[in-house]
Order: sequence, then C-alpha cells, then structure tokens
Amino acid sequence: MPRNSTRPNASAAKAQAAPSPQRAVRELAYVEVASSELTRDINRDLVLEYIRSAQPISRVDLARKSGLQPSTVSSIVEQLKEERWVKEGATVKTARGRRPTQISLNDDLLILVADVRPTQAVLAVVDLNGHFLSRLVTPLPTDPASSVKILAEGMNRLRAEHPGKVFEGVGLSVPGRVDPKTNRLVLVPNLKWKDYDIGGKLAEALGLGVELENDANACLLSELWFGHVDGLRNVVLIAISEGVGAAVLAEGRLVGGRDGLAGEFGHICVDTSGPRCECGKNGCWEMFASSRAALRYYAELEPRAGKLTMQELIGLAVNKDKSALAALERQSEQIGKGLRMITAALSPEVILFAGDITTFWEFSHAIIERECRAGLLAGDGPRLLSIGDGELALLRGAAAVVLQRHSGYYRSAHGRKPRD
Repeated sequence: MPRNSTRPNASAAKAQAAPSPQRAVRELAYVEVASSELTRDINRDLVLEYIRSAQPISRVDLARKSGLQPSTVSSIVEQLKEERWVKEGATVKTARGRRPTQISLNDDLLILVADVRPTQAVLAVVDLNGHFLSRLVTPLPTDPASSVKILAEGMNRLRAEHPGKVFEGVGLSVPGRVDPKTNRLVLVPNLKWKDYDIGGKLAEALGLGVELENDANACLLSELWFGHVDGLRNVVLIAISEGVGAAVLAEGRLVGGRDGLAGEFGHICVDTSGPRCECGKNGCWEMFASSRAALRYYAELEPRAGKLTMQELIGLAVNKDKSALAALERQSEQIGKGLRMITAALSPEVILFAGDITTFWEFSHAIIERECRAGLLAGDGPRLLSIGDGELALLRGAAAVVLQRHSGYYRSAHGRKPRD
C-alpha cells in the first residue's frame, strides 16, 4: 500500500520495479530484498504510491513515472480497482488518440483509527489521503475489557456517521511495543493491557481487522507517508507524553528488532538512584524526560499547588509562572542529555519530536539542542525538529499501519491471507 512507512530497502525494488524512481528513498523505504515471486506485489505497492502522490493520474503517466511496462501498470490498476484501493474518474482530452482515464485513490474507502492513552483515547475516521472526517475523544478505564467495549462503541458511532462508505480496517496507536507476528502488546508499562488480546477482542466487536502499533512508530510512519522526511535515511522520532517512546529509521529501514522491541530508549537507566519507573526499574530516562517528570518537578517546587495536567502546567508557563517554567526547563535539559545516547548509538541526520513536547517547542528547543550538542562525539549533530500536532500524526500513523499491513507486499512477505 502507499505506505512510505515501512519500506526498508530501496535497492531490490529499484532493480525489480523501476529503474530510477523520482523519490527513491521515501517511496522505496519499505521494500525489503524480495524473491522474484514477490515482484508483482512490490510493483503493485509502487504503482499505488505514485497514484497517491500524483493523483489524478493516467495509466500512461503511471508507466512513465514508475518505469514499468504499460501492460503491467494496467494489470495492477485493475487489481487495485477490484480491491477498492483506487477508482477511475474523468477522461482527459488529448491532441490525438484515445482519451486517458484518470486514476485516484478511492475516497469511499475509510479507516477507523485510535490514539490510545492511559486515561483516554482519541478516535477518528480517516480516508486514504489522510483527511479526517470525524473525531471523538473518550475516557478509558484501567480495565482492558471495559476499554475495548468503549472503543468499539465509539467506533461504531463514528462508522454510523458515514453510511454507504466501506471501512478497510482499524488502526490503534498504543504506548507500548507490539509483536509484529502476533499483533499483541509485549511491553506496555503505562497500560495494564499486556496479557489481553485487544486487537482480537476489538475485531470481534467491530467485524473488522485491527492492527496495533507503537505510538512512536505510528508517528514516524505518518511522517514517511506524507513525505516530511524525503531524502533522509537515518531518522529517530522521540514521542514524549506520559512516557518516552522512540522509533528508528536506519539506512532507510524502519527498525523493529526482535519481537518489535527496538527503540525503548525511554527505559534505559540514566540514574540508578532515580524514581521507580512503571517498567519496574529505577532511574529510566522516561522518569526524567516525560510529561510525568515535568509534573513531578513542578510539584517539588509547589507542593501546595495540587494535581495538574500537562496542559495546565504548560498554561502556567505561558503566563510566566516561574515554577512552571523551571519545571519545563528541567525536563528539557533531561531530554537533551538523553539524546546523547541516541546520537552516539545511531548518529541520525534528524531527530523528530512528537507528543506533549511539541506544544512548548519554542521554549524547549534551544535547551534540548544545547544539552544534546554538549555530548557530541564529532560533527554538528542532528537537526532537531518538532512535527507539530502529534495527535494528528499518531492518528494518521495508525491509518498508515492498516494500509501497510493490508498491502499485497506485506501480506505475501508475512504469510497473511488476502482480505475478503
């Protein structure tokens, strides 16, 4: 599917699909070295990507852009029409010859998505172009069975708002790590959902396939999908909210690691005498750099202030409250210090930031950069960029996960059955 999301290796697809794609790094970032029987699926996903990025587009232009034979393109387009990914539109008048039909993504095919947090979930309906058609925020209890029931009720409510549309599936962005083989949570310190089959239970309730993905990975998928990191092969995304998550693009490949556990920098110990983390260990980076850490810093300075939310703390800082500013400054310093291990280990070109940190980026950016640069081994270090509205990125990323995992290439490579 057009998931500029998980294309890990460009070289094999270049040889088998297109001699010289115009945006090779982004467009082919998720194509692994494939055996010849997967070539058609790779080509299919390549064609779909060109449709997404250049729509409306004719078969002739698809063949020219992709480097594939016109007969191959035509066959793939027919397959995509049967699978409901694309639709034909108007014809275009030309100087001579047959009028070409324009191909676009099917805006009647929708995806249900959710950004799941420890206390609430943001639900939405997204189309194949990443446009948001509906949105709903709902509180979540700690009990996973009750939470799944609430998620299903909310999604059914959103689905009812779009009669006549087809829903491809459900994507969940979650604050934990997901085993790609089982689609189940294997590490989720800030939610008590590890031993519960959220995806399976929600699929039963909705009658749709459900895909789970770590929130940081979902954000990076979104950035890859919409081309915000074009031309980059080494990127780390840090998601900072209740916890600290990370996603890694290394040499054009999205790194999952064994059982999908790669990228847990938030649970690396930086101070053995530090506070106890939800993972059971003391002094994790998360305990110094997360939103919860900032709230703790403020409570230490203002013990009589009562319990605040992160949004309330940021509001105080905007109004020049000295203790709030000091708490955010301390958090920013700890974020920057933690980045030193990331730059030393991975040497990324860019580090992207998502989550609560983006709402006070103008204040925190210089502090984070100063602390990060203080630990550089050599060179100028990575660029540090905020992706802006992290919530939208998480929801778009959840949609990208569905598109990726329902693609021909992914299904062939992972032994999944085609959808009905």
